[in-house]
Amino acid sequence: MNPVAKIVTALLVAMSTARSAESPIPASAVRSAFGDRIGTFVCIDCSSRGTTIHDAALAGERLPPCSTFKIWNTLIGLELGLLPSPGDPFYKWDGETRPIREWNRDLSLAEAFGASCVPAFQGLARQIGPDRMRAWIDAIGYGDRDTSAGIDAFWLPAKGRKTLLVSPREQAELMAKLVRKELPFSKASCAALEKIMAVRETDKGALFGKTGSGADESGRYNLGWFVGYVRGGEATRAFACAMRGVSLAGKDARAVVERILEASGLL
Repeated sequence: MNPVAKIVTALLVAMSTARSAESPIPASAVRSAFGDRIGTFVCIDCSSRGTTIHDAALAGERLPPCSTFKIWNTLIGLELGLLPSPGDPFYKWDGETRPIREWNRDLSLAEAFGASCVPAFQGLARQIGPDRMRAWIDAIGYGDRDTSAGIDAFWLPAKGRKTLLVSPREQAELMAKLVRKELPFSKASCAALEKIMAVRETDKGALFGKTGSGADESGRYNLGWFVGYVRGGEATRAFACAMRGVSLAGKDARAVVERILEASGLL
């Protein structure tokens, strides 16, 4: 191997699990949580901006956001006055039986978000409309900003469809900006979102997040996301985890994040 190649290789190895001096997350905890699975984890201290990145190359790869886009769909709907309070009626079931049992009934906003009810948030996107949706996506700088696949489908991967694309690093950075109140959303909207994003609380911290899952042409899951933030002690840390591989889905990404945070004493 020539000298230049050696230097490049060393840099790539160093970047594959990068840890800032301000980050409390050990690289060993991240590697252990992923095991032999392919994925990336980005965690940002919202105050100090100290950052942990596991697999920097994958952290920069843009992917379909899948149901993690419900975070932003919800915030936009709240800002436009289109959504009720978290516990109030939101989704009226149309009577069509769908594979996910929880979708086959009327749902509150919190229930629809928790069940990741695609038809409920497709309906919300149609209410927002193409022009307002594009304006908001531009305002927050979300990924490649491409909504050309259609107002109720642009975040959902499917054969022959070019979706909106966003990288795990971009997802974590946007969450950090949201926590720091650097995005154009009101305190009321952010408070309502936090209520429905709450997924777990321990004596060490509180976890807020949204999963997302993508599938191949046969319908088999092959992409898992978990995006959100963890609040504990005096710090709030935004994160994004994405995993790729056969049968991997959002629940797998969430499990990895929880293991990392537990091993780091943050949850």
